[in-house]
Amino acid sequence: MKKLMIGLLATLFLAISSHAAEEALVLPTISGKKIHVIGTQNGLKFQEYQGKVVFLEFWGTHCPPCRMSIPNYIKLQKKYKNKLAIVAIEVQDTPKEALKTFVKEQGINYNVIAYRDAVNFVGYISKRARWQGSIPFLIILDKNGNVVTMQVGLLNEKALDGLVAKLSEIPSKTGKKAPSESNASKAPSKK
Repeated sequence: MKKLMIGLLATLFLAISSHAAEEALVLPTISGKKIHVIGTQNGLKFQEYQGKVVFLEFWGTHCPPCRMSIPNYIKLQKKYKNKLAIVAIEVQDTPKEALKTFVKEQGINYNVIAYRDAVNFVGYISKRARWQGSIPFLIILDKNGNVVTMQVGLLNEKALDGLVAKLSEIPSKTGKKAPSESNASKAPSKK
């Protein structure tokens, strides 16, 4: 039943893909970094994270399961720093300064984006994935930007670790290796 639901969600996500945005949405992190995202037929292309597995999580600072996932993501980001990019969009509209304080206190080592800086993107995902706003909501994309799974609720560290390990082994369509951390923060070149 769970696999059927995941498959249905992935199908719904892709069903709207014929109208995927061709222009990049720019998501500014709370640390000032810019992440460029383009909708594709099968998922999302994170220009700065080509060749990496991407966890895109919608979460909140006042959500107990969301808070429980933070230590898992911190460990996974350390373990797979050259293979995994975590992009976490805080959707409970925590003021940016309070969010920065929360991130620092928790020792979060991955990308965090404030809701007000991602309103259009949140709307895009809501429409495309038919997401109703339950959090945590995780979209996992393979190294080619294809949606592998979508999950409402907490996934344990062991399951996430296994997914990253498995997806990291799949060859990238571009043939490129995962960018190093120093290259990942550079803005993409225009084609």
